Amino acid sequence: MKKLFLGAAIAVSSLTFAQQFGIKGGMNVASISKDGTLSDTSSKIGFNAGVFMNAPLAENFSIQPEVLYNDLGSKITYGQNDNNSYSTNLGYISVPVMFQYNATPEFYLEAGPQFSFLVNAKNKLKDGNNNTLVNDWTKLAKDNLNTFDFGLGLGAGYYFTPQLGLTARYVAGMTKIGKDDNVYGQPYKDSKNNVFQVGLAYKFAK
Repeated sequence: MKKLFLGAAIAVSSLTFAQQFGIKGGMNVASISKDGTLSDTSSKIGFNAGVFMNAPLAENFSIQPEVLYNDLGSKITYGQNDNNSYSTNLGYISVPVMFQYNATPEFYLEAGPQFSFLVNAKNKLKDGNNNTLVNDWTKLAKDNLNTFDFGLGLGAGYYFTPQLGLTARYVAGMTKIGKDDNVYGQPYKDSKNNVFQVGLAYKFAK
């Protein structure tokens, strides 16, 4: 029994020692789908930024939980020459938990769940004269939209140096955005978030 506890303590201490922390950020290409298929909306460019911890689980496997700010939503262009636009901007605090397979010391594949929490919601209307109207409905959105969003992520990454790497990930939403049949929730009651992310990650030196 003592040997068992000693072995567990050594394993935990070695795992703790091997942990690496870092920061990451990049571009989001976000869209909103309806009933699992893309609607008539187009993708919206946004951003993501946050921190992560990477810890080995086995020789070629590791786990990477993250805390990110995610700018999601969609965009519609209309009018003559598509010079008018209407965008939905949904801001989430996201917690991805990625399980990574390290194919080489530099290259990895990853997959895992993402848990997100809605923190702001805005609509932005831009007309052909370059006038912009922003409607902030964050407080109302908490009653009409689901503040929790669940997705599944699949991605890959390559580290050019032990600290600096390029990341790419696609996250498919599994839960519906809209909550009730009302003025704010109704347009999104059958819709889900989807996002493709590309960016840079930096690991702090041990």
